Amino acid sequence: MAQSEWLPDPYILSLTGLGLLIALVAWLPLALKRLPLSLPIVCIGIGAALFSLPQVGLRPLPYDYPGVTERFTEFVVIIALMGAGLKLDRVFEWRRWMVAWRLLAITMPLSIAAITGLGVWALGLSWPIALLVAASLAPTDPVLAADVQVGPPKTGEEDEVRFGLTSEAGLNDGLAFPFVQLAIALAAAASTGEPWFVEWLTYRVLWEIGAGILGGWLIGRAFGWLTFHVPAEKKLVRTDDGLIAIAATLVSYGLTEIIHSYGFLAVFVTALTFRRTHREHEFQLRMHDVTEQIERLAMMVLLLLFGGALISGLLAAVSWVEAGLALAILLVIRPVSGLIGLAGFRAEWGEKLTLAFFGIRGVGSLYYLSYGLNRMEVAQAEHLWGFVGLVVLLSILLHGLTVTPIMRSLDRRQGRDPDTGEAIEEKE
Repeated sequence: MAQSEWLPDPYILSLTGLGLLIALVAWLPLALKRLPLSLPIVCIGIGAALFSLPQVGLRPLPYDYPGVTERFTEFVVIIALMGAGLKLDRVFEWRRWMVAWRLLAITMPLSIAAITGLGVWALGLSWPIALLVAASLAPTDPVLAADVQVGPPKTGEEDEVRFGLTSEAGLNDGLAFPFVQLAIALAAAASTGEPWFVEWLTYRVLWEIGAGILGGWLIGRAFGWLTFHVPAEKKLVRTDDGLIAIAATLVSYGLTEIIHSYGFLAVFVTALTFRRTHREHEFQLRMHDVTEQIERLAMMVLLLLFGGALISGLLAAVSWVEAGLALAILLVIRPVSGLIGLAGFRAEWGEKLTLAFFGIRGVGSLYYLSYGLNRMEVAQAEHLWGFVGLVVLLSILLHGLTVTPIMRSLDRRQGRDPDTGEAIEEKE
């Protein structure tokens, strides 16, 4: 028998690899629950090992596949936004969501301003490119922040820290978009000299945010009515098929993007509205579970590719100055901006510090950078990818290694068992 006949078919290898990946999706979260190690760290390690094999010829560098990078990261983010919205138990009220408004209105703009200034001063970037990098790195990621988010619907795992980080991650991905669009507008104006402010303010800010919120609310209401409130014998909830949440995600994102509004914001609003139509129904948990499984699978595939990009030279052009700046973003800019945003907020110091520290950067940052670079003329695109990739990698390592001990300690201080989430009975 010829040697080539002993080599496995690539298709069969792909099926085997997919099966192993799905098994890891199911098993790894349980195995890592008590360990100071996160699922993203494991996925990146597996990806780096896989793509270092000589038999694997693919180099999954994001700047070599700009269109695929933008669309794949976009898909992962919108699925995560639906999951985040569905699992929030807290009713939407202005005062009860104050922690989210503080992180959005104060912390994120301060982070963008600080990163932009450092990009111009320390890295020598132009103002538009520095702003694009800052807008990419300022939002808390809804995909990789699962370990610091609230638990599934109706489980009661919704303290102020988990709620704040979940609601921030859900909303700031939509609200960061105006700054990305501002960077694109400034870059275009620099070459053409055309006015940009009025169009940016009226179209990119007022229209796209307003239409995104309204469109998301209408679609959430429609899906909620069709699922829970049509005549009893025809209620779609009887199908018990949680894939309806994925349908709502895609419809919400698609329709709001068609009318040129912020689809990320619309998806999160759709999820909140969908949940509100029948908050206590058991089907909410079913929809969340299906969404979470698809999100985790897509996230693992993306992180395998990210690990492959790292081993293929993504960080080759990164200097020590940029490494220091990346650490400053995670250890200084986000925590300080977070504490400023939470000044005067009624919470314990430990809770404020945890909220300020866990500004996790991840898939959303990769999406925003790819979106901007695909619409701007940037000579040093590979350099920017290296810098943003380093911030994401450091965030995954730093937050992934600390999240388990910090969140378990927070649970104990608040009188909860970190394994069960139930109140700890005091000994007499």
